[in-house]
Amino acid sequence: MTYPLIVVPFVIVTAAVTLATLRRPRFRERMASSGLLALVLVGLTLVFDNLMIAVDLFSYPDEHLSGLRLGLAPIEDFAYPLCAAFLVPALFTLLSPRPSPKDAA
Repeated sequence: MTYPLIVVPFVIVTAAVTLATLRRPRFRERMASSGLLALVLVGLTLVFDNLMIAVDLFSYPDEHLSGLRLGLAPIEDFAYPLCAAFLVPALFTLLSPRPSPKDAA
């Protein structure tokens, strides 16, 4: 089960960075947008991973996987698009300067 263990740090970092933006403005809107983006990315991953595995562009050794699959694609492959959908906007939010109170007025 190597691949599931590789995914864990990405998920932990994504959760931590996303939660760090909790008090920033528009958190709910950002989470809704990230959720929609995650659905799109997971859909694309589902289609294209299955196609690439079906035509033998790559394969995964079974002993390194959790055993859960969506079609031919191992479930571990879906962690990366999910992390990207939430981590990138969260990092952008954290790295953007906060508006000063006088700018808000």
